[in-house]
Amino acid sequence: MHGLVVKNTGSWYTVRTDDGQLLDCKIKGNFRLRGIRSTNPVAVGDRVEIKASPGGGMFITEIEDRRNYIIRRSQNLSKQSHILAANVDQALLVVTVSHPQTSTTFIDRFLASAEAYRVPVVLVFNKTDLLDEDERRLQQMMVRLYETIGYECREISAADGTGVEELRPMLSGKITLLSGNSGVGKSTLINRLVPGADLRTAQISDAHDTGMHTTTFSEMISLPGPTDGAPSYLIDTPGIKGFGTFDMEPEELTSYFKEIFHFSKDCRFSNCTHTHEPGCAVRRALDDHYIAESRYQSYLSMLQDKDESKYREAY
Repeated sequence: MHGLVVKNTGSWYTVRTDDGQLLDCKIKGNFRLRGIRSTNPVAVGDRVEIKASPGGGMFITEIEDRRNYIIRRSQNLSKQSHILAANVDQALLVVTVSHPQTSTTFIDRFLASAEAYRVPVVLVFNKTDLLDEDERRLQQMMVRLYETIGYECREISAADGTGVEELRPMLSGKITLLSGNSGVGKSTLINRLVPGADLRTAQISDAHDTGMHTTTFSEMISLPGPTDGAPSYLIDTPGIKGFGTFDMEPEELTSYFKEIFHFSKDCRFSNCTHTHEPGCAVRRALDDHYIAESRYQSYLSMLQDKDESKYREAY
């Protein structure tokens, strides 16, 4: 039998078979993705083959080729990866400028990883109802920055519904990964988009202004809407703190930052790292404010990702 992985609890995988059954499956202990060392060799969104075990139960035996996926470095095992989702049409990265604050480093790392695996990203700025004047100004600056680079941005409040309905057309007929830091309001947003989802939400920690994990496993959720076209799904994932890049070579990194790649074509040396070389068009564009300092610093931090010691602590 073949089917689609719609839930991953860490030890069990729920597969929706092609004939509509929902079956809980396991994977054999020696099952590994060819060529990828991963803490979760099977991810939500995977198309898989399943077979019944002679002793009872269902096992995933094969994964069909993926057209894409979003992957990050495992925070606890730096030499392994964690796949957030597979075979997605796009990702919504939910960010907040306050309560809690999403760092531009986190945003840029997610965007670069999505560029590497050809996944379009929309930045969704949530909790607009909580912003004071300075925070609203900061959000507008961030929106202008990322829109100038070429990323679509939306400003919403999942709590009061502002801007949420405008998201529906972009979700229709697509499989969308929903990601972001803990506490940015992903579960609240899903509860707005999917009446009856009733996902648990939690208050932000007053002491540290950080989010608390309420989603503990990845799950594909069906979105209501017309049934005459392709179905619409959201993939809900646990909140993540850091986003370590995985299996990215330094010489590839430039192409994952759109504006840096644009200016790099004019560098004197074709293998320019944009850190110290003479005739570097990227650093000249940085000095002329055509490249944002925050984006350049994110690029530099990703250049250092081969240093395994930096993953001993989340950043």
